[in-house]
Amino acid sequence: MELKKIISDGEKVQVFECDGKCVKLFKDPNEPKSVVLYEAITHARVEETGYKKIPQFLEIVRVDDKLAVVYELCEGKTLEQLMREEPNKSDEYLGLLADIQIEINGLSSAKVSRLKDYLTRSIERLDMIDDVKKYELLTHLNKMPQHQKLCHGDLSPGNIIIGRRGTFVVDWMKAKLGNAAADAAKTYLSFCLKHHTEWAEKYLKIYCQKTGADVGYIREWLPIVAAAQLKFKRPEERDLLMAWIDMFELH
Repeated sequence: MELKKIISDGEKVQVFECDGKCVKLFKDPNEPKSVVLYEAITHARVEETGYKKIPQFLEIVRVDDKLAVVYELCEGKTLEQLMREEPNKSDEYLGLLADIQIEINGLSSAKVSRLKDYLTRSIERLDMIDDVKKYELLTHLNKMPQHQKLCHGDLSPGNIIIGRRGTFVVDWMKAKLGNAAADAAKTYLSFCLKHHTEWAEKYLKIYCQKTGADVGYIREWLPIVAAAQLKFKRPEERDLLMAWIDMFELH
């Protein structure tokens, strides 16, 4: 397999188009097999829910000395590209994002890992906040309602592709089973981390209008999802995430 046409280049993976397929290549030759297999099996488990807007998982391959996951190719533009090209339609596109999130949250699967477990582990392992703050965050997490809804875990306009064949949602590695409000809070946070605060606020308003959710309730999840995001140790995110965690003291 010869990879030439690159689609995207991320922190840990590169995505290529090859022979009419989408190849997600892990950059590190020493990437644990368990990580690659986890991505594939999580994607496959979401497929099994019957959700129609997910590309088909095809196989795992080795390219030179690196592992890659191969998916059905979804051609088109990302929702993020469309929002940049047509800023006058941003509300319409944010509404579409909210509709997709609501669709996903309407699904469930006993095979998908639990969001609460993931958040708990992520907070417990942090080394940049003290034990008192960890305890407060975990206590707050344990008080929050624990639902059994499918959460994408990283639903942003960059992970939605719109083309001739329809709309597809990609990058399901962080999919978990839990509270939909936490998923919405993560989407809000993703906008903020990319300095799209206006879009973040609009999205939250639109999402709450469509679902009847309380804005304040979703904001209650922000310190928790911000703390979990700290695990990735990205210097450019640290100040904003710490600010959201400190907001917890105001509640």
